[in-house]
Amino acid sequence: MKLASLKKGGRDGTLIVVDRDLKSFVEAGDIAATLQAALDDWQQKSPLLAEVYQALCTGDLAGSRSLEVSELASPLPRAYQFVDGSAYLAHVERVRRARGAEMPPSFLDDPLMYQAVSDGFLAPREDVVVASEESGIDFESEVIVVTDDVPMGVSEQDALAHIQLIGLINDVSLRNLIPNELGKGFGFVISKPRSALSPVLVTPDELGDAWAEAKVNLPLLTHYNGALFGQPECGVDMQFSFARLVAHAATTRPLAAGCIVGSGTIANQDESVGASCLAEKRVLEIVANGKASTPFMSFGDTIKIEMLDREGRSIFGSIDQTIVRYGGPEK
Repeated sequence: MKLASLKKGGRDGTLIVVDRDLKSFVEAGDIAATLQAALDDWQQKSPLLAEVYQALCTGDLAGSRSLEVSELASPLPRAYQFVDGSAYLAHVERVRRARGAEMPPSFLDDPLMYQAVSDGFLAPREDVVVASEESGIDFESEVIVVTDDVPMGVSEQDALAHIQLIGLINDVSLRNLIPNELGKGFGFVISKPRSALSPVLVTPDELGDAWAEAKVNLPLLTHYNGALFGQPECGVDMQFSFARLVAHAATTRPLAAGCIVGSGTIANQDESVGASCLAEKRVLEIVANGKASTPFMSFGDTIKIEMLDREGRSIFGSIDQTIVRYGGPEK
């Protein structure tokens, strides 16, 4: 099934069920007011939501409305936790190379992960607001999963059953601020603005055989200023599956329902498929030509992130955003 949230009902939105073709929806407030409320009681709520979804998709449900993505908030307008991995080592190696750092051998066996921004997510059509172009504005096209309650110390095998929803994210980065932050040895804060989730999140069964071995086996399409920028295969060169990433995050603590776990920027060893962020493209240019020719994002630039099924239909809807200048706090 496919779930989303309307921009109504408070800070956490109003839960809706969306049809398979992303054309219509019904509100699901009689089952759960918000997506977080549904995840908090997933074993009880998901079968009820699935019944609504099936009726909506077959046209047997009265009261449906046409879906307008502009009316959608982020599926999870805020989450208790977002931990972002870096499962594509081609990306890790290239980006570290850009700042003169080598990839430690331990990265082959021990997932790289950080605590990301989760107190607010941008809507899929919401502008990315940045104070200065000098900060090195970049997009990062990724896949995410959302869990129910995950016990501490869960095995990789058992972690798979706790993955309840899948979606996309634009994990915005301010590249020129990252080196100084990482140099302090304490992680990201100011170099990571709010990210944007795809219009809908879907249950793994919606992907059919494209969901296998806890990986999404489809290309992720990124269009930058209207032109195709990259289409790497998400199931290729993924060092750690989502089950492994979830288990890693829960090594020493349980994960609360609604925890978002990111794949990291999608990247393949095959450079011909393009990239999922500007930093990686710039590294490849430096290697090939001695310097980067692609600038980071400017005000007015646009980014679109989407995944299509094997019949060419959008699975999650698209993230469509424009970079705009921050005008300062409202008074």
